[in-house]
Amino acid sequence: MHPVSCVLLVDPAGRLLLQLRDEHAPHHPNVWGLPGGHGEPGETVEQTALRELHEETGLVPDGRLRPFAVQELPELGRVKHYFWGATRARQEDVVLGEGVAIVFIPADQVLDGRPYTPGTVEVLTRFLASPDYAGLVTAGR
Repeated sequence: MHPVSCVLLVDPAGRLLLQLRDEHAPHHPNVWGLPGGHGEPGETVEQTALRELHEETGLVPDGRLRPFAVQELPELGRVKHYFWGATRARQEDVVLGEGVAIVFIPADQVLDGRPYTPGTVEVLTRFLASPDYAGLVTAGR
């Protein structure tokens, strides 16, 4: 299975950075997802997450990324590696490198029924209920 790395990036207000994929995306066009993508030869999944985050948004996390979940999607031939991190970046700091939009979304709007890439809703639900997310929100106050 092909590894994919995704980043759950949270700002001080507890908002999550989400990406609306464009119609040209080779997989899952016109749906929401997280910054991330496929690895390059010789990269670790964490290196992929950092590279993809920077390529797609122009951002780097404040501190290191931490692993959150690994999700096997055999029907797609992929295994998704999710990492979380914090940022002090604001919306105006985001550089749209890929997709239609990359925006910080308040936690209470993340699961509002928008269409997501496969597996993303499950992980977002778990992350928003996790001590990892709670710690980021508390630290950001």
